[in-house]
Amino acid sequence: MGNLIFVLGDQLTPTLSSIAAGDPARDRILMAELHDEATYVRHHKKKIAFLFSAMRHFAEELRGLGWTVEYVKLDAPDNQGSFSRQLAYAVTKHNPERVIVTEAGEWRIMQMLRSWQAEFPVPLDILPDGRFLCQPDAFANWAAGRKQLRMEYFYRDMRRQTGLLMDSSQPEGGQWNFDAENRKPAGLDLFMPRPNRSPTDAITDEVLALVGERFEGHFGNLEPFWFAVTRSDAEAAFAKFVEQSLPHFGDYQDAMLTGEPFLYHAVISQYLNCGLLDPLHICQQVEAAYRAGSVPLNAAEGFIRQIIGWREYVRGIYWLKMPGYDRSNFFGHTRPLPDFYWTGETSMACVRAAVTQTREHAYAHHIQRLMVTGNFAMLAGVDPYQLHEWYLSVYTDAYEWVELPNTVGMSQFADGGLLASKPYAASGAYINRMSNYCGSCQYDVKQRTGPDACPFNALYWNFIARHRDKIAGNPRMAQMVRTYDKFAADEQQRIADSANVFLQTL
Repeated sequence: MGNLIFVLGDQLTPTLSSIAAGDPARDRILMAELHDEATYVRHHKKKIAFLFSAMRHFAEELRGLGWTVEYVKLDAPDNQGSFSRQLAYAVTKHNPERVIVTEAGEWRIMQMLRSWQAEFPVPLDILPDGRFLCQPDAFANWAAGRKQLRMEYFYRDMRRQTGLLMDSSQPEGGQWNFDAENRKPAGLDLFMPRPNRSPTDAITDEVLALVGERFEGHFGNLEPFWFAVTRSDAEAAFAKFVEQSLPHFGDYQDAMLTGEPFLYHAVISQYLNCGLLDPLHICQQVEAAYRAGSVPLNAAEGFIRQIIGWREYVRGIYWLKMPGYDRSNFFGHTRPLPDFYWTGETSMACVRAAVTQTREHAYAHHIQRLMVTGNFAMLAGVDPYQLHEWYLSVYTDAYEWVELPNTVGMSQFADGGLLASKPYAASGAYINRMSNYCGSCQYDVKQRTGPDACPFNALYWNFIARHRDKIAGNPRMAQMVRTYDKFAADEQQRIADSANVFLQTL
């Protein structure tokens, strides 16, 4: 045979560099569902089902384009369980001229790919992943010599590079960022569109049965299952978002409501991160909707910033700082992750809501992740590595390159300010302002201390007290330190006592 092209589970794109380098008339594509990849963390059952079904549908898409695809299902007799063993089996079986692969998104897999160059008796080509707009070497060049690696400046360069929302050399609307307009709390009287729900087919039904049997002990509900698993259905889901939700996405992207897990969010990051959607193409669609007058500028800019700004930026940080970034722990936090992150059994209404919907949907939006589950973990002193593994396990869109910087850098400030300009610590007042969770909570968000007080309040001020030496010099935290210092000594003691009593319950 000709070449063997190994396509990984998050590379479901027909224009992938390794596929583009091949010839359907003589080359063969290899894809495999691997036990090692499904269990290196205990992934949510929905995440495993989504990827296996999307992979099987992508194999059919490739066959329709004329490719010979060797697809190894999880329960196939010749399934070897890991990337390296599966490739060794295929090389022995087919004796290809070369093995071609697109570079992996995660550090551990990329190291494995590089080891293949010495491990196998055939030449190996590792090609760049052109689906991203900023390659790691380009990001490293951007970062070189900078005292601060702030996303905002990277984002402006990406706007100039792509031409998105630009008016000649200036940003559309005269400013780069409209985030100040995107912090409105949502009310229950708002119309809440729902993400597109795709019906299952025979392929997905087979996968659901497989996952239910083989991964029964993993976190999360397997059904109902409505994720798109084909390119056309993913594109339909995005089109519905642009039409129905995007006009209000900007205004309410930070809002949280009981029983409304999706609000005006796109819920398409899982499709984007596995290759069913193209980042530049969806941003161009959003820009077109703005140009057509159907989407306001703050919504269009806010969405595009998440894709070409934040998404590309965190990937750049990941490859710049790995290996070792995952063990960052600026505050020295060591508390084990509380059990209620898995069970949802807590009296804190906000945490219960975020964990419950995570269990049901393998989804929570960015403010629930940052300001509820992430904020609580930082205030409580949870080991950031344990929180990282939880986020990586429970969300369908989580891959280490995007999840790790968001957790270690943004959520936990564990890198000491490399990524974020301040610790995203907040008391219950923030959650009360941006949600209706507090109204149904057994704790009183207006009380700072005592058994009936919102735990976030005492934990917040206790966090300020514990880490004052590390945060007092931060311009965005210094005022909070000064405020704490003005509390009377007995109030400071009540804060410490309330925080410690609550932490003992964990």
